[in-house]
Amino acid sequence: MKNISINIVGIGKESYPSGTTPLEILSSTKGIAKDTIICKVDDILTDLSAPLTSDATVKFLDGKSKDGHSVLLHSTAHLMAQAVKRLHPKTKVTIGPYLENRFYYDFDVETPFTEEDLLEIEKEMLKISKENLDIVHEVKSREDALKFFKKIGEDYKVEIINDLDASETLKVYAQGDFTDLCRGPHVPSTGTIKHFKLLSSSAAYWRGDENNQTLQRVYGTSFTNAKDLKKYLLMLEEQKKRDHRKIGKELDLYFHDEEVGPGLPLWTPNGAVIIDEIEALAKEKEDLGGYQRVRTPHLTKGDLYEKSGHLEHYVSSMYPAMDVDGTDYYMKPMNCPHHHKIYANTPKSYRDLPYRLAEYGTCYRYEKSGELFGLMRVRSMQMNDAHIYCTEDQFKEEFIGVCNLYMDYFKIFGIEKYEMRLSLHDPKGLGKKYINNPELWKKTEDDVRDALKDAGLKFTESVGDAAFYGPKIDVQVWSAIGKEFSLATNQVDFAVPERFDLTYKDVDGKSKTPLCIHRAPLGTHERFIGFLIEHFGGNFPLWLAPKQVTILPVSDKFNDYAYDICESLKSHGIRVNVDNRSEKIGSKIRDAEMQKINIMVIVGEKETQDKTLTIRRRFIKEQETLSSNDFTKQIINEINDRRVPN
Repeated sequence: MKNISINIVGIGKESYPSGTTPLEILSSTKGIAKDTIICKVDDILTDLSAPLTSDATVKFLDGKSKDGHSVLLHSTAHLMAQAVKRLHPKTKVTIGPYLENRFYYDFDVETPFTEEDLLEIEKEMLKISKENLDIVHEVKSREDALKFFKKIGEDYKVEIINDLDASETLKVYAQGDFTDLCRGPHVPSTGTIKHFKLLSSSAAYWRGDENNQTLQRVYGTSFTNAKDLKKYLLMLEEQKKRDHRKIGKELDLYFHDEEVGPGLPLWTPNGAVIIDEIEALAKEKEDLGGYQRVRTPHLTKGDLYEKSGHLEHYVSSMYPAMDVDGTDYYMKPMNCPHHHKIYANTPKSYRDLPYRLAEYGTCYRYEKSGELFGLMRVRSMQMNDAHIYCTEDQFKEEFIGVCNLYMDYFKIFGIEKYEMRLSLHDPKGLGKKYINNPELWKKTEDDVRDALKDAGLKFTESVGDAAFYGPKIDVQVWSAIGKEFSLATNQVDFAVPERFDLTYKDVDGKSKTPLCIHRAPLGTHERFIGFLIEHFGGNFPLWLAPKQVTILPVSDKFNDYAYDICESLKSHGIRVNVDNRSEKIGSKIRDAEMQKINIMVIVGEKETQDKTLTIRRRFIKEQETLSSNDFTKQIINEINDRRVPN
């Protein structure tokens, strides 16, 4: 038997017989962490039980690493599915992917799972974990896989196999009495999975289609130790308290109404204030960045979307056409084609570029009813949208400028953790999911990658998540309590300008096609405000708060002075009201704190006589006494600085 050379990351090169598994290396080599659960072989995630048959570089990973944790989560989903099958043998299993710190598995069951059912499933999972069953994989032919899953009655697995490309290699993973179709990889045994918790169950449609079978989706989480699990569960409790749907109702920011329709939020005066303040901020930034604002209609002829490619690549996310005088019209799903029309309306030369257009346009997208969620997934959305038309020479500077704008916003809103995700095309999807121009895809992706590197921005890459017309940056942010949100995007469009015959006269007098950058640094107002509600827990900074100041007279006889102060503050654009109820001052203070009003101004006999104000800030015990002028200057400065409280 020949020997192979294995370069063990952190250890060095060692010689092993061909066919040696990473698990065997792990057990025989000192210096490798014993809590290893998976490995990378030449940078590909691989089962520890997979034989090594050629020279390779092997990196061992524990469950705290990003890749290791994802494998642990997915393996726990299989553990849960095995427990469900033991307890409910008639259940049919579907799919069980991992998410950020979570996993889920969808089941076709006769009756929905209860909380008691979840507890029983957890107990069975612990039992299977203690059994320490080896998790082994096997490659099967399409014919054998179909035969196997038909025999055990797993109809959904049969459907999945039939939908796969005939050339695709099929893997199954077995652990004791449970076998599942899966690409893997997995942890080596069920005994590796010890610290987990099932979180909730809900209805879900097979493949997200409301016309398909209703399934039961069970969510759970898993960690390598009890401490991390406890920490995550505490964070989830905090997330429940900060749920934007709950706080949005408490602060009267928005609501949904069945007669209006699902996914179509109605913004109250309080919520509209937040939208106005965010737009004002964005307009300031865009004015400084040389953008020009435009407005476009909500309704458009289908011919425009035929030209843009949306009817070919995006129609499933659009509302059905409506017949207007014998012509198909569509609700606007995005602003891009309209901006292209504005660009094309007048001739352009290189002197006119970059040409930057911005709009706060309302768009409409058909989200499936099962996917609607508060402000995060809606059908009507107000886009913080813009398009930059530029030359190839200008591209890098413009693209970096957009990314830097994101950084500015992160500072303003106190966003400390974020990730730039470069979404690339999958060559297999050319001509289907993506515009078929491999040369332009490569060039544009290289240009974006170089721009990010030149700007010193950290980023990851994700194959298969590009827009149909070009690569993009997806911006992920984390709230103050560690919850991840998909917030914004920065896209490059190399194809659509040609479709719209967009041109400019270059310095040599020749007609050329500009590049187009699509950017929405604040995404939609709906999703961004949903994020801000949870990020701040409803405790908005003063400049963003719907109600900035409330004046609390100690008794009715001080109401006149309270209203004088109120009118003075209003004249400076401060959002203020007087609580003139015949309640005790303590009760008024508590109510103001419940409404998350930043500043309470208390006025009584002393304040009225001295023409002063007693200032009480929420959650700060110490009060201060100021003149009306000093107080006004203080909060105007704070509002203008757009400070985020520590």
